[in-house]
Amino acid sequence: MKKKITKSKGSVTLEIDKAVADALGINQKSKLEMIVVNETLIIKAKNKKSSKKRISSLNSLTNSLMNKYEPVLKKLAKT
Repeated sequence: MKKKITKSKGSVTLEIDKAVADALGINQKSKLEMIVVNETLIIKAKNKKSSKKRISSLNSLTNSLMNKYEPVLKKLAKT
């Protein structure tokens, strides 16, 4: 999933799709933790408790993305 970064008051903004935010259980008031590992930005909710509904939603989203990008993922796995 590609995203465009926009400028916002001396910072940059990364817009997260509503479906992804809902699956992660985050909103505008959520506190997020950001780390960089091997030039990869990882963003996760801080102190977020997992619920069955959220886990189910996240699994559904993951399966949808895996089905959509399966050919590309298989090619990447071979390299």
